[in-house]
Amino acid sequence: MLPDFHVWIDVLWMAFAAVWMAASLTVKRNARVQPSLSLMIHSGLIIAAFLFLFWPRLSAGPLAWRFVPHSEVLAATGFALTFAGLAFAIWARFFLGRNWSGVAAIKHDHQLVRRGPYAVVRHPIYTGLTFAMLGSALALGELRGLLGVAMGLAHWWTKSQIEERFLLDQFGAEYAQYRRQVKALIPFVL
Repeated sequence: MLPDFHVWIDVLWMAFAAVWMAASLTVKRNARVQPSLSLMIHSGLIIAAFLFLFWPRLSAGPLAWRFVPHSEVLAATGFALTFAGLAFAIWARFFLGRNWSGVAAIKHDHQLVRRGPYAVVRHPIYTGLTFAMLGSALALGELRGLLGVAMGLAHWWTKSQIEERFLLDQFGAEYAQYRRQVKALIPFVL
């Protein structure tokens, strides 16, 4: 009997959420945060992204069209991508430590982290979550999954632009040099 990769992908995301919530209890206080309207837009995008990926009621009409054939090999590949992406995001989260925030923010006594996954890409949490969503969409195989990935990527890209401005204001030339040396989301590419 073959494993049900869809169930295991759900378990991965639930475990990720539990780790994320536990780690969020130790963060520093915010000194500067993104504007409220921006936060509402970003929250709406990421909620919609996850609804498209995981809410079965959206599996109707064109959203249910398959972009890949149903295949256990593709489901296993999707599981592996989801696992690797979430592991990368968790690794990055722990390197960021108390400087992490669920919103674009600068913390009191904020420190610029450039080691570990932050030596590979400037926004490794977003990189990991994008790959995890791609894996989940591949295992799902439906068009709605790709739409969810696109919304997630739009969320992380626009949020990263706000963070970039905050970090440039906070760290000046040091952050500008880091931007020149390390790509934002995909090593050596973007």
